[in-house]
Amino acid sequence: MSSGDDQQSRAFAKPTFSEVQASALVESVFGLKVSKIQPLPSYDDQNFHVCIPRTEDATDGPTEYVLKINNTEASKTPDLIEVQSHIIMFLRAAGFPTASVCRTKGDDITSLVSVGSGSEIKSYLVRLLTYLPGRPIAEIPISPQLLYEIGRLAAKLDKTLEKFHHPKLSSLHRENFIWNLKNVPLLEKYLYALGQNQNREIVEQVIQLFKDEIMSKLSHFRECIKQMYHFLIGHCTCEEKQ
Repeated sequence: MSSGDDQQSRAFAKPTFSEVQASALVESVFGLKVSKIQPLPSYDDQNFHVCIPRTEDATDGPTEYVLKINNTEASKTPDLIEVQSHIIMFLRAAGFPTASVCRTKGDDITSLVSVGSGSEIKSYLVRLLTYLPGRPIAEIPISPQLLYEIGRLAAKLDKTLEKFHHPKLSSLHRENFIWNLKNVPLLEKYLYALGQNQNREIVEQVIQLFKDEIMSKLSHFRECIKQMYHFLIGHCTCEEKQ
């Protein structure tokens, strides 16, 4: 598949809900009245920052959430989404600064919604998480101390996830998943996005080093739930890690 075909495929699978439709989802699925909603950056899912009004008789509890609408392909693997949600809950119980997973009106952690799209019906898994305020790591200057903290967090995640068990854990093992650390060579087909500059040269060197130094030794590494790192670390903010 060419890079153009790959981009077109992701665009086709990515949800395209309007803010009005997303608000209606929050109310119908989770029973929360939306006062404000706005899109959040996303890769192949669709995310919204959701605010709800605080009621007069409630002085605590969250008023900000993230509505996550999974793309059509991911929505075909509910076991995977379920395991991801349980990992988030497990890590929060272990003291990590992760979001809380909100229950639907039917007391589920996800809901499958179907909408008409032209001549076909598309189905999407939706989740609601509490919103974590802060600045994304990508928006602050990189320093040796910051890189150290990220590495320490990744190591702590790894050790903690050794204790995680779930009957559907095998759903995380996807051989060609781009975020699987052993699939670094798959990144070569995305090098075009960097253009021709020094950053591309550095990335090419790292990929080649991985091929030369790591690929032959992969069987000696311990398996871990590494597919969750991009989600969890990517959603941490600098305030949360302090």
